[in-house]
Amino acid sequence: MEMKYAFWNNKGGTGKTSLAFQGIIRYAEKHPKKRVLAIDMCPQANLSELMLGGLNNKGSEKLLVRQGLVPRCSIGGYFQLRLPSPYTPPTFKAHDFITKPSTLNPGVPSNLELVCGDPLLELQANAVNTLANNQIPGTNPWIAVVDWIKDFLAQVESEYDVVFLDCNPSFSLYTQIALASVDRIVLPVTADDSSRRAIQNAFSLVFGLKLPSEIYAAYAFSTKLTNAGRTLPKIHLIAKNRLTQYMGAASAYAAVLSAIEDDVAQLIAVYPSIFSFTSASDGFVEIRDFQTTGVVAFAKGLPFSRVVVGKQSVNGHRVQVKQEYLNNARKAIDGLVDML
Repeated sequence: MEMKYAFWNNKGGTGKTSLAFQGIIRYAEKHPKKRVLAIDMCPQANLSELMLGGLNNKGSEKLLVRQGLVPRCSIGGYFQLRLPSPYTPPTFKAHDFITKPSTLNPGVPSNLELVCGDPLLELQANAVNTLANNQIPGTNPWIAVVDWIKDFLAQVESEYDVVFLDCNPSFSLYTQIALASVDRIVLPVTADDSSRRAIQNAFSLVFGLKLPSEIYAAYAFSTKLTNAGRTLPKIHLIAKNRLTQYMGAASAYAAVLSAIEDDVAQLIAVYPSIFSFTSASDGFVEIRDFQTTGVVAFAKGLPFSRVVVGKQSVNGHRVQVKQEYLNNARKAIDGLVDML
C-alpha cells in the first residue's frame, strides 16, 4: 500500500465530504491502474450516499440495503464484529464489508471500492470508549482498539494501492481509530475566524501542541500513540475551500486565509516533522465554491468529469450548469488531486 490519507477537520461545515467525494473519485479516474479504497468513517455516511448515487439516484436507499446485509456491509458492521473481540482480531473476511460502487453508480470508476459509513458508529461510540479505556495488566487496550482499521487493512494490504478515509468532524474515538491508521491528513479550511481556531485545535488534538495544561499531555492522542512506538500522521495538504466564484482568494476572506498560512508557517518552523511539506506555500490548495455545479454533482452522485453543461432537473427544480463554472470546479479538484 503506497499511502493512506484522511480527510478531516475538527470543525464541521468546511466542505470536507464534498472534497473527499470529488477528490477520491478524480484520483481513481486519473490513476486507472491503481486500486483505490475509500472508507467512510463518518456516521452521517454522506460520502457513501454520494458514491452510491446521490439523492436523485437513490444513494441513501442503496446504502440502507448494504447496511441490511448479513454481515452488515459497512464500517459499523465491522465494528460490530470487533466489539466482542476488541483486543485480538477475530476471524473475518474484509470483503464482507467492502462495496463496489460502480455496480450501483456508473459515475464511479471501477478501480474504486468503498467501506460504507454507518450511523451505528454513534451507538457504538460509548462501548468503544469503554473498551479502549479498560485497565488490563500486560496489554494496551487503547492501542488495540485504535488498531481496528489497521487490522482490517492488513487483510487487504496487497489489494489496494491507495486508501482514503473520510472522517467525522469530531475527535471521537472512531475518528482517532481512523487517524491512527493513515500516513497523511488533508485538512479543509474555510475563510472565517472559527476555521482559524479549528485548525489550531486540530494541531492540538492530533499532535498535542499548545495544550492548556500539562495534565492533558499524558492522555493526548499523540502521547499514547508515540509511547506505543507508532508514527503520527503528517499534515499533507490544507485546502482553502469554498472561495467565492467571483473573487477567489483576493476577496474579503483573504486576510483570514493569510492568517491561517502564517500560523502554519510558524508551526513548520518549530515542528517541521508534523508536515509532509517544508514551506507553507507548498501545502495549500485553493478550491472555489462549486455553486450550482456542486449541487448538480452531489444530487446525482457524479464526479465533475461526468457532469454536463446546460439546463437539467435536480430534485424537481430546473437548474443550469455553466461551462465556465464547471471548468473551474474541475480545475480546482485536479489541483487538489495533483498534490496527493
